Amino acid sequence: MSQFMVEFALPNPFPEKLVIKIPSQRMVVNHLLEDGKIQSYALSMERDRLWCVVNAEDELEVMRIINEFPLIDYLEPTITELMFNNAIVMKVPAFSLN
Repeated sequence: MSQFMVEFALPNPFPEKLVIKIPSQRMVVNHLLEDGKIQSYALSMERDRLWCVVNAEDELEVMRIINEFPLIDYLEPTITELMFNNAIVMKVPAFSLN
């Protein structure tokens, strides 16, 4: 499995139809994060760029994953395969029966 950085250019200003779809976008992104299909998801302060790291076998699979985004019709993706992506892994402490 490889990792891909996907950078999206966002329209400025946001069309009203895009704004209405933001809650459903967040739901889909949260689901993809839970499933491990997306490693991270970030929006620039200026709200003109969006990034996500996608776990996939190839660029075609990345396209299938990002096509699940409700906002995909408003996004211009650029996909780059990553050599590596260092990230802190959050660990949940083991439950103690004591």
